[in-house]
Amino acid sequence: MTSTMLPPAAPAPTPAAPAPLPAILGTYKRQAPLFVKGDGVYMIDETGKRYLDFVAGIAVTSLGHNDAGVNAAVQEALSAGLIHTSNLYRTAPGEALAQWFVDHSFASSVFYANSGAEANEGAFKFARRWAKSTEHPAKHEIIAVRGSFHGRMPGTLAATDRPAYRLPFRPLMGGVSIVERDLTELSAVLDPETAAAVIVEPIQGEGGVRVVEPEFLRGLRELTRERNVLLILDEIQCGLGRTGSFFAYEQLGIEPDMLTIAKPLANGLPIGAILVNDKVARVMQPGDHGTTFGGGPLLANVAHHVVQRLSDPALLQHVREVGAWFGEQLQGIADRTGAVRAIRGKGLMWGMDVHEPAGAIIGRAFDRGLLMVSAGEHTLRFLPPLVISQAELAAGLEILEAAMKG
Repeated sequence: MTSTMLPPAAPAPTPAAPAPLPAILGTYKRQAPLFVKGDGVYMIDETGKRYLDFVAGIAVTSLGHNDAGVNAAVQEALSAGLIHTSNLYRTAPGEALAQWFVDHSFASSVFYANSGAEANEGAFKFARRWAKSTEHPAKHEIIAVRGSFHGRMPGTLAATDRPAYRLPFRPLMGGVSIVERDLTELSAVLDPETAAAVIVEPIQGEGGVRVVEPEFLRGLRELTRERNVLLILDEIQCGLGRTGSFFAYEQLGIEPDMLTIAKPLANGLPIGAILVNDKVARVMQPGDHGTTFGGGPLLANVAHHVVQRLSDPALLQHVREVGAWFGEQLQGIADRTGAVRAIRGKGLMWGMDVHEPAGAIIGRAFDRGLLMVSAGEHTLRFLPPLVISQAELAAGLEILEAAMKG
């Protein structure tokens, strides 16, 4: 009897090794070139190619790159040999910066944070701490409005109206809700016995560069005062000169109870702040909140220099003038290309809704030497340094129009 021998089974293929992970956690899709230098309103990569910067680090480097005054303020702080002390001890730069804000705003006190999200998160805590001092024990709710972006931390993410940001991290922090940008709906929601604060951006940056109507904000201020609810203005992106006044709220004829700021405060060094009025400041006690790094002498010294520069009336007039011109030029591009659905903005903060995906235009502009950022799938966002000249804006607009044509 003849036996049939089966051939030996082929060895199982060896699984391919997973691709190596980037050393920096892959939460961003970075452009390929390695940037190594900055020069005014330009960033320079390792090959020497110069890119005109219409992003400013997402509204951060308002005085541009390699600014002599900022560099001098850094060196001045370093020369003292005191970079960090914690907040267990007093330092002159932190106190001087806080006093500057008290002298130039509605605020009676300032709390320093490390970022915009932390400033907003702290403002939520302050609101709830204040609410506990009222006669209503259930007063705790934080209300945000449709189109908002306030950060990616547990509380601020709950107040951020971007489903793609929210869904992977549900359930979000409780007691925070988003309502339509409508005074009638807000009137129904703002129960004096349960609502602690409303937070709103005067211009919604990540939400598409949407200018919130001044009439709405003035009505909201009246409503919150009537209901004994705090008004928090988030000027992290639109504040500190970006709209043509130092604070955006100055153009509205109102004052908030709290104001959060960060992005351009030290022209790229990480510092944020919560400005609070008297009634909020008086309820806060030692231990209610804290920070290890916030308001350190190096950061505060640089920020003190920056705010004096950004509040200069000549610079603010420049922002208003070139900003108005920039908006007119964007409309001209829209008229010539037929590729634009809407244009919105103020000062040097503009958004352009386009028909094709914004990322495609940003990619083509990048190849031509212009840096831009989006504010949604079909919105281009323009946030150039506030010191940019009209000629430099014109050069960028030329690249933009070419990129929009393909």
